[in-house]
Amino acid sequence: MTYKRIIPCIFIKDGKAVKWFDNLEVIDEDPIALAKFYNLHGADELLIFDLSDDDEEHDDTIDLIKKLNRAIQIPTIVGGNIRRAEDVKKILYAGAKRAILNLAKSSAVDLFEEVSLKFGKERIAVSLNDFDALFKQQHLIEEYCSEILFMHRLDLDSIINITKKPCIVLTDTIDEEELIQILKSQSVMGLSGKYVSSREMDFEGFKEKCTEKEIKMASFESQMDFAEFQLNSEGLLPVIVQNYKTDEVLMFAYMNEAAFDQTIKTGRMTYFDPNKELLWTKGEADGHFQFVKSLIIECNKESLLAKVDPVGPTCQNGNPSCFYQSIVGSDYDETNPRQVLERVYDTIRDRKENPLEGSYTNYLFEKGIDKILKKVGEESTELIIAAKNPNPEEIKYELSDFLYHAMVLMVEKGVTWEEIIRELADR
Repeated sequence: MTYKRIIPCIFIKDGKAVKWFDNLEVIDEDPIALAKFYNLHGADELLIFDLSDDDEEHDDTIDLIKKLNRAIQIPTIVGGNIRRAEDVKKILYAGAKRAILNLAKSSAVDLFEEVSLKFGKERIAVSLNDFDALFKQQHLIEEYCSEILFMHRLDLDSIINITKKPCIVLTDTIDEEELIQILKSQSVMGLSGKYVSSREMDFEGFKEKCTEKEIKMASFESQMDFAEFQLNSEGLLPVIVQNYKTDEVLMFAYMNEAAFDQTIKTGRMTYFDPNKELLWTKGEADGHFQFVKSLIIECNKESLLAKVDPVGPTCQNGNPSCFYQSIVGSDYDETNPRQVLERVYDTIRDRKENPLEGSYTNYLFEKGIDKILKKVGEESTELIIAAKNPNPEEIKYELSDFLYHAMVLMVEKGVTWEEIIRELADR
């Protein structure tokens, strides 16, 4: 099933959110606060455009986007002022899901193949103003990107005769019926522009109208009905809540059918308090929401494991987890960076065993050992250069990049982290 997305856009100029490409009126002094607003009100993704004029302002915007991505739970797609491959790298390292190349600029066309091969075509989108650009660059678009951003409405039904690439339409129209018609187009997977970027936008209401028109909107869809669960004596489903990144157990709670339905509908964890007999959404009072990543039913269907992305502490006492008081146990190191490295390693190994079209990792494996070694050498050089620069953030970027390529080499040669750690321990 393909779901369609509602994607507000944020235009950043001089560290502030402005109205539009050609209207630099400040609408919010704090773009991060605006992003949080969209995040909490039902947006599926964010389009962010950097309207900077020079490299210094561009770097400041990149730093802002990095902070923005850390503050929200929905993906971002970022474009604007991309002049070189390094700009794409900075955008992706700042946490963007994709970087947008403006194919109206010859510099972007020249970069297209290079950045797609380096970062993977799934990380690259393109923006187009008209059909002429689509025809002119069709071969590049088919080969090197995963999504098209149309900067205004075109004859969308004709697009599917030219390309099968999914597209997002950014439009300044505010006519709701026209917007619904845009989303009905088979080629359109996302809608952006002035209407969905308004603070008055009722995201859930608009999605419901789209659903009534048989447009499948981005949302969670349970594979089981609540009636299939084995409830406790009070008619409730116990829920264990876990941080999806760290696997830390955060809390324990209950759901009734209304809480389950609300969780599925909004993507934010909602529970039922049997003592107070009321429905409550985590974060409603203090902003510490829990955004759903997955819901997993226990084998007997008697309890639910919710993997979430939490905002702020979970416990009312200010602790990340409600489980912080140890009553039995021995001392041990609760942090395990090895798990992070092993998860990345496992993903790389899976790419080798189960190739994914457009994957940069698969591109390296396909080219073979010489290409992998070349990239390891290049990344080590970039790490050295970064260490000479004053910005310590660059070292983190480049070291992470080096470690990734080193792990590609490890997989290629059949070397595991267990073997590396054993070798280090013996020194």
